[in-house]
Amino acid sequence: MSGRAAAAWRAEAALVAIAFIWGATFVLVKQALEDASTLLFLALRFLLAAAVLLAAYRRRLRGLLTGGWDGLRGGLLTGLCLFGGYLFQTLGLRLTTPAKSAFLTGLAIPLVPVLAALLLRLAPSASELAGIAVATAGMALLTAPDAGVAINPGDLLTLGAAFFFALHLIAVGHYSPRDGFERLSVLQVATVALLALAGFWWAETPFLHSSLTLAGAVAVTGILATALALTVQAWAQRHTSYTRTAVIFAAEPVFAALTSFVVLGETLTGRGWLGAALILAGILIVELKPFHGAGRPGRRKTESRPNPL
Repeated sequence: MSGRAAAAWRAEAALVAIAFIWGATFVLVKQALEDASTLLFLALRFLLAAAVLLAAYRRRLRGLLTGGWDGLRGGLLTGLCLFGGYLFQTLGLRLTTPAKSAFLTGLAIPLVPVLAALLLRLAPSASELAGIAVATAGMALLTAPDAGVAINPGDLLTLGAAFFFALHLIAVGHYSPRDGFERLSVLQVATVALLALAGFWWAETPFLHSSLTLAGAVAVTGILATALALTVQAWAQRHTSYTRTAVIFAAEPVFAALTSFVVLGETLTGRGWLGAALILAGILIVELKPFHGAGRPGRRKTESRPNPL
């Protein structure tokens, strides 16, 4: 295995670990939201993450504010995309069901190769397209509501969330090689924290009840699911394509379902288990590359590219 291939495997294994962390903390976040409104919880989570990253990478941030717009652009834009995803998802959840929210947010997965092709002119390979199709079908089976297909305003807002989450994934892969994953992580996390602080008082009815559950959730999600996960994502996307990252992240609801089964005893239906199997099959298709032709793999992030962002 070449050095580049080995680096890609390590990066993609790290992305699987991130999907596991995000999926495993779903139950914890769900419980914490009984004691705090959503954006206020996000503000606390991202403030803690920003503090941890500032302490860890303070030496790498020297001259950050003197670098002008070029030094800040990547972190600010990725943070804005990430916050946009959370904000639209939160606003949409008020007007639609959790099941439809999960399904519509999952549409970020097929959006990634489309946006990458439009913005960066990176066509996915045949295996990546096949993996996306299979994983998206699995996501539909795992998260789509059993009934009710009518589109309401909440669904449209949630589609906006999917768009911003897909755009965030592309922005991270685009700017991480240019800015350094440490700097990018700090800036995007700090941006989300500040925007959440500025928005929670009007975008929702804020409430906060101190509890050990809430404190534990802020600590775990702030340190592991935000500071660590977003930093590892920024590093890993330097070594793999946008589409492969999107397919791997499709495993998040699978890990969430497994965690819910272990912690809460919640079980999947037969359709849910089939969906989980298809998601994992999509990941294997992308990793094993059984198909050739029709497009080209997303280039590694060390190559030059247009700068539309």
